[in-house]
Amino acid sequence: MTADARHPYETLTPDVVLDALASVGLYGDGRLLGLSSYENRVYQVHLEDPFEGAAIVVAKFYRPQRWSEAQILEEHAFAAELLEAEVPAVAPLAPAGATLHQHAGFFFSVSPRRGGRAPELDDGEVLEWIGRYLARLHIVGARKPFETRPALDVASFGEEPRDWLLGHDAIPLDVQGDWQRACELALAQIRTAFASAKDAGVRNLRLHGDCHPGNILWTPDAGPHFVDLDDARTGPAVQDLWMLVSGDRSQRQRQLGALVDGYEQMREFDRTELALIEPLRTLRLIHYSAWLARRWDDPAFPRAFPWFGSSDYWRGQVQMLEEQMEAMEEPAVVV
Repeated sequence: MTADARHPYETLTPDVVLDALASVGLYGDGRLLGLSSYENRVYQVHLEDPFEGAAIVVAKFYRPQRWSEAQILEEHAFAAELLEAEVPAVAPLAPAGATLHQHAGFFFSVSPRRGGRAPELDDGEVLEWIGRYLARLHIVGARKPFETRPALDVASFGEEPRDWLLGHDAIPLDVQGDWQRACELALAQIRTAFASAKDAGVRNLRLHGDCHPGNILWTPDAGPHFVDLDDARTGPAVQDLWMLVSGDRSQRQRQLGALVDGYEQMREFDRTELALIEPLRTLRLIHYSAWLARRWDDPAFPRAFPWFGSSDYWRGQVQMLEEQMEAMEEPAVVV
């Protein structure tokens, strides 16, 4: 394989990471640990000398050509707004006077390391606490719109991924027709749900965008803090709640109830948005398959997702889409 044929991240060696930090005046002591991340590459680095009190930092190298410089800077500005409002989110540091830097063809940022563990989502008090902080995040998010970052909508999360998968022959022919039919029917239901929400006056605002349990770190004394605003975008508030609930209907109702109880201590929650939970889940299902297919040239993906792409995988996707169509027909969870 020639150098030109390599994936860009194959050139991101430990020496390149340390050289990037040195280019902004941060010098690693040689201890470097790759952290779990597929979309970007993220490293924990011990510094020879602390920067603004941070002896250990997290260096994030953005996937080339995913976000523009303006879109990344808008993410950083949102994180800074959250910090200023005392919302517990991790924001980039500004070595050399800037939060975004370039080295060896990569945009990168450096943040302080924050510890913590996954939150206990079966604990009502934990969910209430998270709900309060999500409301505070949304109070900031509602102040003004994003100018360059995209919206979470049917076109970008459903129709475009569908078209990409079909246009790139990513689905085996023996299951392609079944998947396409199921996808079209599901998208029709999603469009109806989004149109109904719009008619009911559901408002969009700036969101975390990818608020699953892995992006919330919990500390017993300080509670939750949010990490990884890489997918921050515009959408309905419920997008930042639904990924924190799971289980059967009664479990989801109980978990949502605790989240909304906490949320409404700080900000009103529009219960009309609850009808968007299953449509949003279905959009994520379609988007996720396209995300895996688009990233397959990255060597990390075949290693991490060896089950992806087979006929059995896509038959499973057809079944899940059919199950989601049934779920979208059911009345929304009430809290």
